[in-house]
Amino acid sequence: MNEPLPYTIVIGLEVHVQLLTESKMFCGCSTRFGAPPNTQTCPVCIGMPGTLPVMNRRAFELALRAAIALNCEIPRFTKWDRKNYYYPDLPKGYQISQYDLPMSRDGRLTIHDPRSGIGPKDIGIIRAHLEEDAGKSMHDEAAGRADSRIDLNRAGTPLLEIVSRPDLRSPAEAKLFLTELKLLLNYLQVSDCNMQEGSLRVDANINLHIDTPEGKIATPIVEVKNMNSFRAVERALAYEAERQFDQWRETGRTRENTPKSTRGWDEQRQATYLQRSKEESSDYRYLPDPDLAPVVVSEEQYETVRRSLGELPADLRRRLQDEYQLTYYDADVIVSQGRPLAAYFEQLAQTCGDGKTAGNWVQQDVLRTLNERNIGIEQFPVAAAELGGLIARVRRGEFTTSRGREILAAAIESGRSIDAAIAQMGIVAVDDSELRDLCRRLLDANPKIVAECRAGNLKGLGALVGQAKKQNPNVNPARVRELCEQLIAEQG
Repeated sequence: MNEPLPYTIVIGLEVHVQLLTESKMFCGCSTRFGAPPNTQTCPVCIGMPGTLPVMNRRAFELALRAAIALNCEIPRFTKWDRKNYYYPDLPKGYQISQYDLPMSRDGRLTIHDPRSGIGPKDIGIIRAHLEEDAGKSMHDEAAGRADSRIDLNRAGTPLLEIVSRPDLRSPAEAKLFLTELKLLLNYLQVSDCNMQEGSLRVDANINLHIDTPEGKIATPIVEVKNMNSFRAVERALAYEAERQFDQWRETGRTRENTPKSTRGWDEQRQATYLQRSKEESSDYRYLPDPDLAPVVVSEEQYETVRRSLGELPADLRRRLQDEYQLTYYDADVIVSQGRPLAAYFEQLAQTCGDGKTAGNWVQQDVLRTLNERNIGIEQFPVAAAELGGLIARVRRGEFTTSRGREILAAAIESGRSIDAAIAQMGIVAVDDSELRDLCRRLLDANPKIVAECRAGNLKGLGALVGQAKKQNPNVNPARVRELCEQLIAEQG
């Protein structure tokens, strides 16, 4: 058994989420991903003198949806500020953001994973505020001329920055928080959260609280950047925790005598590396933006957005467990695929009359097909009502489970209905009275097996089932066995 670590890991996350708007935060340029560099810009987003920004109302509405779903307090008055710093991909020399009066604050997101023993646990949200994105610097250190190029297509894209409290106590908790946050934002249709395209980016602040004979000692806070997947976040934080503990043992550096720093994550080396010292908020010289009016959120607007949220993932997960007797794991698998699959499952469960069985078919058959074909449930060739009818027939004993799966596979492959697939395969449901007559004939032809069964040895029933299958491939083996036992008992 592993010895408990002599320290506590303390983690807070800063998550930057690009919002699903067609235009940028303060101008009309497109936010479409993948356009040629510097083709989606205008005088406003590249910071030409004399230009004036105009707030994107849709961006504010999407941010409000996310903030309310995160249980944040929504101040009725919020304003814009300029965050001043100089970098090649920030053409204005400042970023329009929010400082002392953000659009939301003091929220929470619950994380829970019974498999790993996490939660349920509330992770505090310090704030979720709106800002504009910077451009993108493309470095070419590995090959070519070792130069850097700037693409300003992304400059001005609406960002929602979600800052968690330092409530996370392990890399696994950090990964789970991000997974649940991404699921929530997808359900709200606030962002596609595509890390490969940069629409979700994560910075993590981590340090250790070490137990010593003199009391607890905190290591310097380190901000970790350049993590391009949730798995990379987990690996980077695990590495950084070990590095900080080793550094403390070697140098004795603590939070009191060492400044904050920023380190990057090198996925190839599986290690962090020093980038620079960490800035404080005072270094950015925040000042109110004189070109943008404050935003006032009315009670009516707040209530309209709150009522429009629909059923959120955590609530849906609980309901699927209660109404359909699913385990937490099964409900989580279904909910994590998104609203359309959850709706498909519910119709399937209601049609076949068994939520647990419906959940098994969704996970084992439907999801496998979706993954193999790289499609969504909207493109799945078998409707929920049709598949539910097939499962109901399997439950009634008309087909075995394996036979039912063969029928579904044939329907998927041919694009035909379930009934057409059954006809194509030459499958005919066997009437129970017909099956009973077949079992009587088998018992009459196998007196030795009947005698063994009466003596308590039921192994021979397998041979009877095999003979029944040879005579009629459409019989249900379980029903054959059941009827044979019943008839032997009736004969005395």
